[in-house]
Formats: sequence, C-alpha cells, structure tokens
Amino acid sequence: MIGHRRPVILLLTLLLTGCGQASGGSSEPSPSLSGVHVVADVPLGGSTGRLDYQSLDQANNRLYIARLGEGAVAVVDTRTDSVIADVAGVPAAHGVLAVPELGRVYASATDRNEVAVIDVQTLRVVATVPGGDYPDGLAYDPVDHRIFVSDEHGGTDTVIDTTSNRRIGTIDVGGDVGNSQYDPTSHTVVVAVGDGNSVVIVDPVRDVVVHRYDAPGCDGAHGVYLDDPAQVAYIGCERNAKVLALDLRTGRTSPAESVGDVPDVLAYDPGLHRLYVAAESGVLAVFDADGMTLRKVTQGPAGPNAHTVAVDPATHRILLPLADDNGRPVLRVMTPDGH
Repeated sequence: MIGHRRPVILLLTLLLTGCGQASGGSSEPSPSLSGVHVVADVPLGGSTGRLDYQSLDQANNRLYIARLGEGAVAVVDTRTDSVIADVAGVPAAHGVLAVPELGRVYASATDRNEVAVIDVQTLRVVATVPGGDYPDGLAYDPVDHRIFVSDEHGGTDTVIDTTSNRRIGTIDVGGDVGNSQYDPTSHTVVVAVGDGNSVVIVDPVRDVVVHRYDAPGCDGAHGVYLDDPAQVAYIGCERNAKVLALDLRTGRTSPAESVGDVPDVLAYDPGLHRLYVAAESGVLAVFDADGMTLRKVTQGPAGPNAHTVAVDPATHRILLPLADDNGRPVLRVMTPDGH
C-alpha cells in the first residue's frame, strides 16, 4: 500500500492523469465503466486525508477502512450505508484486517511502527504491538493464531501471536514488501516482493521462506489476492501497471495484462469470478478471472485516487473509498449491471 514510500512515482502519475488537485475538489472525470454503475456515495465525514486498505466483515455487516490521513479506522454499517464510528489512535493507518472469530480488528499504525488491536464491541484500541519498519498490509493465519505484517521498508514480515498480542518473529523476505495473504489450502503465507519482482511463500509454523517464484513481466510486485480453490494468486505490479496470475502449485505465470497506472489493491468476487484492480490514477480494471486466464471486461475512471477496492461477495457490491470527491470523503458503492 502506498503511503509516503514512492512519492516520485505517485507525483508523476498524478501529474500525468490530472488527479493532483487541491483539497477543494477534483477535476477527474465521472465514473465511466461499461457494465458497472454507481449506486451510492456514502459520506464518510471528517477531512479529505488519504484513505487506504479496507477489510469486510461480511458476517457482521461491517466494513473497516484505514483513514491514513486522520490516524483512524472508519467503521461502516454495510446494511444502512452509514458510518458507525471512527476509531482514533492509529497514526497513519495503512493496513486493516478484521478477524471476526477473535472479535478484533488489526490495523497498522505506520507512524509508530506498530499494529493497533481494536476491540469490535467497544471500538477502542485495546493493545499495540511492535510492527517492524513501516508496517503496511496484514494477513491472518487462523490455524496458528498469528498475524503477518508486511514491513514494507524493512523487507520483512513481522509475526504477531494473537493470543498474547506479542511480536514473536521476523521473517526476511528479501526486499521491498507488498501485500501478504494467507492461503488456507497450503497453510502458507503469500508475500509480494517488489524489489525482486517475485512472490515468496512463507511457512507460518517455521517462519521461513520455503519458495520464491519469479514474476516475469511484473515490475514492482505489490498487490496480492488469492483465488484459494484454484490455487492462483493475482499480482498487481505498481511500476509498470500490470496484473498477472501465478499458479501457487507450479510457479507458472500468465501473460501480464494492462491496468491503471500504479495499481495498488486487488479484490476478487468468487461468485462472479471477477477480479478488480484499483490504481492510484483512479482507474479500475475489471477482469473475468478463471484460474490462470484473465479476460478484461472493462477499464476506466472510478473516482479520484480510487486506489483501494473491496467486494461484498453476497451482494457483488464494489466498495471504493475516495478521500476527496469534490471536497468530501465518500465510500463509492458500485455494482455490475444486473446486480
């Protein structure tokens, strides 16, 4: 997830795409995505500071959004499309991950190099844990009850024991760390490594890298999403605006497909087999994803700096937090035509 870490790339992208507007508004074009339409813009309130990762708790109808600019985590009721609370005390919140079985939400407080632990009943920070150098994305291993934190600048994954909320390990993955995702089929953690344009597979029991796969055609591997039944990882490549599929069993990759400039977060709708790739340029790319085969359905502007996306698999709603849509932060809700 991009915070202050690649200002040159981001600045060039904003200049080229025309999104570098002041906080009073945005000159970006209205959403224009064939086959996808806007159904709501939910006001988030507060300032127009940057928004980052999201985590959907489908069972409890809550969406958690990292409000990096406000140092908080927004809690949205997805039934009523309204903000329940902003949980303060998470400076420069980047990553956020709801773990319903624990009654906890974990959020990376990057300015303090910590991970904040939020109780879902009180919506307060109840603990903080050291998170390495520039903690960003988060993954949860429900078998061993561990959180894996992408330490972007440190080139490591920090391991947190959720029973004690203590850091218990650090795994060197060999470079600039992108997102980390847990794979329940192989009981491993999949980590994108931008410096080596590779994907590493971590054994969460021994806390070691057990495989390293090259990602040819990918420059700056960063975003990751897993289609677990197909054993395929989709990888977003931020420096050359591409996405590709990686077979987690063999290491084989698909041809890289073009997406918006500086792709960041990926989301997947298993019911529709749709992959969504959100980019810093505000462009959303939509693919029919059948295992290793990616077929572009549509691509176009989704909103100013629409770089983070989530999908509700029950309703097929596409969730895009926008920090500054004509001077206000909103959660843009879109759906595929026919849904």
